[in-house]
Amino acid sequence: MDPMILKLNNDDPTVAVIGATDSERKFGSKIYRDLKRKGVRLFPVNPTRETVHGDRSYPDLASLPEPPGIVNFVVPPRRTLRILEEAQRLGYTSVWIQPGAADEAVVRYLDRHDFDYVVDDCIMVRSIPRRSQ
Repeated sequence: MDPMILKLNNDDPTVAVIGATDSERKFGSKIYRDLKRKGVRLFPVNPTRETVHGDRSYPDLASLPEPPGIVNFVVPPRRTLRILEEAQRLGYTSVWIQPGAADEAVVRYLDRHDFDYVVDDCIMVRSIPRRSQ
């Protein structure tokens, strides 16, 4: 099994969702709500929102209160590339790029900078609910 899928489901990482939103029809909302319902610890990252589904939102990765275990991208490829540069500077190298959030430039960047990554696979499909404690 892919190491990132194992990390997602076995390590209980915090996931930063880039592009999280309250707009119900957008995938940034669907993914955020799905992961939250499954008990994943989340940080919504969206510079245009103060909250996302009742949770405090952060304008960028540098503003997070702790390092995320996985950075999940639900934004267009140009934004993905720009935010990957920030992630690299911060040492956040485990990334999950949702379908539609990558292009060839994004994949080249990931390969050149030694990221652990998943591209074009949906985190909602690969994640499993957490056990209740």
